[in-house]
Amino acid sequence: MEYMNNLLQNSQQYTPFLFIGLIILVLILFVMVISLHSRVNSLQRRYQQMMQGVEGVNIERMLLGHIDEVKDAVVAVERLKGETNRLENILQSCIQRVGMVRFNAFEDTGSDLSFALALLDERNNGVVMSSLYGRSESRIYAKPVINLQSKYVLSAEEQKAINLAKESASSITVSNKSTASPARVGSRIVDSNDRVTAEEKELLGSRTRK
Repeated sequence: MEYMNNLLQNSQQYTPFLFIGLIILVLILFVMVISLHSRVNSLQRRYQQMMQGVEGVNIERMLLGHIDEVKDAVVAVERLKGETNRLENILQSCIQRVGMVRFNAFEDTGSDLSFALALLDERNNGVVMSSLYGRSESRIYAKPVINLQSKYVLSAEEQKAINLAKESASSITVSNKSTASPARVGSRIVDSNDRVTAEEKELLGSRTRK
């Protein structure tokens, strides 16, 4: 009995501390309950959003169907990627750069009716065409271009058209060059040191005879 009395007396001394401890514990538990309640509400909202419009549908079957759709979409994207690469390779060989120079090939003509036209692809390959307009006849020449150069002699206007095409990228650049001289053949001045193409020689001969 004496031991029990001592225990009661001691417990009475620590009662305020025990009471405070219980209050703190209750507060902690209350905070935990509120946190868990918030998480449950969040999960419930997500579940409702996920289940919206799928009443009576098997969730497993629905998820498997979505997985199959994703796989089909990946296959379609890969196919489109391959088609895009193929089209890019084709476009590299298409005409993308255009440059044109208008000029007077002969002194007895005006209005810059002659022209040099360069048509190049992305690799700077293509063709340059020259049209020499005269009062009695007109002639057109075409020369292949590889990497901005041609194995045939290029006139000044043809070279300028190529340079304009190189700078133009995807736009069309036109330059007018209204110059003429009695010694001009086609689109350049000729002297004894110039390299003259066979076409220009023929044109020069026909012009001299006239």
